[in-house]
Amino acid sequence: MPPRPNSRPNSRNNNDRNNRGGPVPIGMPGKGGLPSFPSLSALLGKKTFSRGKKQCPLTGPNAPEIDYKNVRILSKFVSERGKIIPSRITSVSVKKQRELSQAIKRARFLGLMGYVNR
Repeated sequence: MPPRPNSRPNSRNNNDRNNRGGPVPIGMPGKGGLPSFPSLSALLGKKTFSRGKKQCPLTGPNAPEIDYKNVRILSKFVSERGKIIPSRITSVSVKKQRELSQAIKRARFLGLMGYVNR
């Protein structure tokens, strides 16, 4: 049986060995991307705003203790619809968020808090 002619040309030649065909970065000269422009804040000479790391409101010397009986503190971390607000919004640490959600669920089960606020 004679060898079959290749229907597709070989896509890898000597020029393509280093460039594997990945995305072309934008702003790289000579690569076909768009030219890079400075940001608006750099043009205006303003400093960019960067917020510092938020501190957990439930840790520290004067922080309130998480307790299922203290409904007033627990209700600050529950939305109007009754959902527990995530820690990325309230900036509560992971350990305290677990304690907080456990206390909220316990208070709901005992009837101290409602499952839904109307």
